[in-house]
Amino acid sequence: MFASPVDQKAWARIGFRYLLVTAFCALFGGVYEAFSHGVYAYGMLYGFAFPLLGGALPAAGLSLLNRPLPSPTARQLWRFGISALTVGSLFSGALEIYGTSSRLTKVYWIAGGLCLTLSLLAELVGRAAKKKAAPAN
Repeated sequence: MFASPVDQKAWARIGFRYLLVTAFCALFGGVYEAFSHGVYAYGMLYGFAFPLLGGALPAAGLSLLNRPLPSPTARQLWRFGISALTVGSLFSGALEIYGTSSRLTKVYWIAGGLCLTLSLLAELVGRAAKKKAAPAN
């Protein structure tokens, strides 16, 4: 099954949105660390990596491979997962720069990982249901 031109445009929009979020996170992390009096945190430095590696690059790759869009449920869960991981990274980086930590930052990692896993499962179950419902030729 090949993606239609509409899917190509949709992949481009998705990838562009993730690139905007990536640029914002990189800019935010850079400005935050510029005013942090020489204190650096990996969470703040690499917070941009989640939308880049989990959103922009996969969208570009799947667009080039002419893959159809995932189901809306899978896309929404994926978006939630990437968002949770990005915010968790930036938040834990901010706490580290401030000189403290919190056990509650683990919730971001758990929620992000859970949403990404559920997204993949939703897509696999949806595809299996489509194959089962399709008439045999």
